[in-house]
Amino acid sequence: MVKHAKPKGFYDTFERKSSQGGPESETTHYCPGCGHGTVHKLIAEALEDFGIKDRTVFLSPVGCSVFAYYYFDTGNIQCSHGRAPAVGTGVIRSLDDAVVISYQGDGDLAGIGTAEIVHAANRGENMAVFFVNNAIYGMTGGQLAPTTLLGQETTTTPLGRLADREGGPIHMSEMLDALDGPAFIERTSLSNAAGVMKTRKAVRKALTNQVERRGFSFVEILSPCPVGWKLTPIQSRIWIKDNMETIFQVKRFRDREEGSRGTGRMPLMGDEELKELLGSDHGEEARKGENLETECRVKIAGFGGQGVMSAGVLLANTAIGEGLEATWLPSYGPEMRGGTANASVVISDEPVGSPVVNRPTTLLAMNGPSLDSLEDSVITGGLIVVNSSLINRKVRRDDVKVVYAPVSDMAAEAGFLKGANVVMLSLYLLEKGVPGIQTLKTVIPKSIKKKELVEVNLKLVKAAEEFHAS
Repeated sequence: MVKHAKPKGFYDTFERKSSQGGPESETTHYCPGCGHGTVHKLIAEALEDFGIKDRTVFLSPVGCSVFAYYYFDTGNIQCSHGRAPAVGTGVIRSLDDAVVISYQGDGDLAGIGTAEIVHAANRGENMAVFFVNNAIYGMTGGQLAPTTLLGQETTTTPLGRLADREGGPIHMSEMLDALDGPAFIERTSLSNAAGVMKTRKAVRKALTNQVERRGFSFVEILSPCPVGWKLTPIQSRIWIKDNMETIFQVKRFRDREEGSRGTGRMPLMGDEELKELLGSDHGEEARKGENLETECRVKIAGFGGQGVMSAGVLLANTAIGEGLEATWLPSYGPEMRGGTANASVVISDEPVGSPVVNRPTTLLAMNGPSLDSLEDSVITGGLIVVNSSLINRKVRRDDVKVVYAPVSDMAAEAGFLKGANVVMLSLYLLEKGVPGIQTLKTVIPKSIKKKELVEVNLKLVKAAEEFHAS
């Protein structure tokens, strides 16, 4: 007797539909005749048969299969539109034993994610990519997709796709086959039972490659979308055979058993090596190091137009001018003027592991919102320099050193309001001593092209020196 059952690679119930149990929890969110259900089952069966379910990380896309994490009893990551290969690269580089599955539709992979899939394939990343090609954007109403056939009617091409207007359909398997990196590329079809069985074999081949670390595997699956195509499930299978398969040739493009780029991956770093490289601030020993300030992590924050970014560059160049290591990382809103902005500068006498500053040793707050949002992030024993010209309140903390200075007023008195950033930076250098204020004076002429501005900026440094000495 043949017994049909749900593959054990799936969860027992579909919680998206019903968390109360009952018949609803045994169903699916896919439309009748949709190919995703078939492909899901083939993958779930393979995961169970190969015994790799607990090692697998399934990357869910944006599209009809966005809820794949409700089905697969594996590790799951919901990825931004088109970014699954990039996320998968991070997983692979972090978890050496992981079996990574990137499951994507034609809009997700061939549209917004074209760059991600091409570069992951070119690098030969050790992942299995299952590309479900139904020639339209099924989830959002059946719009034109990168793989829509010429003449095919969609909601955005009601008269059919035209080559001189939308271009022709993109052949992803052929495109990736032009690269050296992939180990395995095959296009299959769900048009009939024989095609489903060939798809089953291709899915298993791709997953076997992951287990055996052979590299990048790509399986393109021509799949029905009855609702989007306005056909019955049976008609949609016939449409695949008569139309899609004539444009997208069903074949195995490549199968490299050995020699794939993915087999020569550099060994991953251990946790302790990684912490040492990045200068991790986790653990008691690292927290003690913060108070010693062996590494200065400076956050300069204000609104667009206050020279926050240029102050960060000037600080980094001043540090480099003294032979120190320095990084500069900008962060700003979409507005050219008036939006929020901050620059992170890390200064050290050793190579800097990361330019990101989450726990600054110093905050230079040019305006009120910057102090409000970043005050609590400064480490205990750190320094906050406040532009009292624009910030009326006092710092609420008593475990940090605070310097209040009317920075904007000082710059205005010198005749150059835009130079408030230089006053703020000078006060920081005078307070900390490293890098030195004299080095800043030598860097300014090299950093500013207009000679008349060199003079006024040096005047601002002098004003800061006088304020600090008073």
